[in-house]
Amino acid sequence: MADVKLQLGERGRGAFYLEENDEKLGEMVIGISGTALTVYHTEVDPKHEGKGLAKLMFEAMIKYVRDNNLTLIPLCQYVHAQLKRHPELYEDIWKK
Repeated sequence: MADVKLQLGERGRGAFYLEENDEKLGEMVIGISGTALTVYHTEVDPKHEGKGLAKLMFEAMIKYVRDNNLTLIPLCQYVHAQLKRHPELYEDIWKK
């Protein structure tokens, strides 16, 4: 299984993504401004849906937020649903 990677531009825009054999399997589009990380969109290639790839990117993003003392703004429906499912796990980082 591919590892989740982070690509960030100079202005704090980028994505967590999964790639295998030069094929992009999925990405989570983010932006960082000040002390907040905003997740805009999560997408997995339809050929690879149902394999837990979105969850892998979600977990990598959560770790990054915590490791860098950021707060999380979930504009992405997938991320927001994960936070709502278990709010007690994310109350330390979720900026409501």
